[in-house]
Amino acid sequence: MANRSEKITFNGSLGEQLAARLDMPESAPKAYALFAHCFTYTKDIFAASRIAEGLNAHGIAVLRFDFRGLGASDGDFANTNFTSNVGDLVAAATHLRKNFEAPKIIIGHSLGGAAVLAAAPEIAEVEAVCTIGAPSDPGHVANHFGDDIKKIDSEGEADVKLVGRPFKIKKQFLDDIRSQKLTENLSSLGKALLVFHSPVDNTVGIENA
Repeated sequence: MANRSEKITFNGSLGEQLAARLDMPESAPKAYALFAHCFTYTKDIFAASRIAEGLNAHGIAVLRFDFRGLGASDGDFANTNFTSNVGDLVAAATHLRKNFEAPKIIIGHSLGGAAVLAAAPEIAEVEAVCTIGAPSDPGHVANHFGDDIKKIDSEGEADVKLVGRPFKIKKQFLDDIRSQKLTENLSSLGKALLVFHSPVDNTVGIENA
């Protein structure tokens, strides 16, 4: 029996429909994993599909979804922030718990990695957390906004060009990432933690891991 991938939807933390894909292994899953994609990207990036494929080969089912306002998910990206991403991760875990099995593993890439670290304490069944190229401080993402930060702070919002297209970033997003204290909570995480970070990463430098 070949691996199968199923499109599903579930309600996010504020009720919007979020688009997801559940990648299942050939046989009954040994466990379920939840994957969080990087900032402004989607569940369908090559890295996400390859990670899901690799985990499937080891008997682990993977749920990956588009954060609110991205990909095929409902909602307005401009009204999202780091806290809402964490809430949507918890909502995804709730969907798995109700319909399949709660995730034992959560994996996140870049800002998604920071989000899984924040979400892990809220998902009791999680036993292991894995981050890939993730910043230890969510506020690091503001480095990609360049001179637009001044406009966001003074005017409340700005259209920022990211990955080749414009995204509206509001001051509430900046205020939210600036308020996060992720590293303070790591000592009490209580989960196995695996960190992948390239020493030549030009997006999130190793010094920010």
